[in-house]
Amino acid sequence: MPVTVGTTYYVIDQLIPNYLLQKKYTVFILYAVYTAIISAFFIVLFFFYGVVFLSSFSVAQMAPMTRSPFFLFIAVYFVIFIASAIRLLQYNYITNQANQKLQTKILEAQLQVKQQELNYLKMQIHPHFLFNTLNTLYGFALQKSEEAPDMILKLSNLLDYLLYQVDKPLVSLEQELHHIKDYISLEKMRFRDTLDVTINAFCDNNSIEIPPMLLIPFIENSFKHGSLVNGKLSIVMNLECHQNSILFSIKNSIDKQMDTTNAGIGLKNVRKRLELVYPNQHQLSINQTKDWFEVNLHLKN
Repeated sequence: MPVTVGTTYYVIDQLIPNYLLQKKYTVFILYAVYTAIISAFFIVLFFFYGVVFLSSFSVAQMAPMTRSPFFLFIAVYFVIFIASAIRLLQYNYITNQANQKLQTKILEAQLQVKQQELNYLKMQIHPHFLFNTLNTLYGFALQKSEEAPDMILKLSNLLDYLLYQVDKPLVSLEQELHHIKDYISLEKMRFRDTLDVTINAFCDNNSIEIPPMLLIPFIENSFKHGSLVNGKLSIVMNLECHQNSILFSIKNSIDKQMDTTNAGIGLKNVRKRLELVYPNQHQLSINQTKDWFEVNLHLKN
């Protein structure tokens, strides 16, 4: 019993945590061999102690389970093996629990980073959008246009959307479309007769939702970087939703000599936002011909 207890505690408290779990396999094997030799010596020593002092040199008088040295070796090392296996299972369980907690903390940290990055992108989009709209209103004020009050009212509706809806993770597609139409109405006031806008919208799923102000940068980009061709800026927007997918496309007329490779921060931000909100669930393509600049977006919810 003293050999069994001593060897077991030495293996599970010293060899396993200090060498085996630290991946010092050579040192672990070396010390394990030393431990086996020393423990075997004490097993034999206690066996002869039992024969000489307890049984008066008579093996027949010894307890049945201790008469065979071979059985003693098996019994002692079996106990050591079982105890070591249990301790390894305990270490494995503790390690798994610690890894799960660490993974949870890492995921939480990643979510916080993504949320902060998303908020940062939103902060960039809002001033950019408001700056262009206020520029338009400033032009109307300089001209003392009678349409300025109506424009202020529409801008008020847009600001209401920005203040109370944009912080939500999702809004209905109907709300987003209404916001887009308000924005286009403002642009119609600015461009007057030089603007030709076609909007085609169809949705067979009224419950579908998208992140707020996800599509407006594409529309804003069409007005900002579009060109008058034959005296008109032509913009065609299509929006369809079927079950859990959204198909959006918009194209604007451009001058064939115009360089549209640099479309501003709007498209750059929306690309990053799509990667954060729709990872592996969106397809975005941007194409340019000599007459049109076109954006196609497919979202899967």
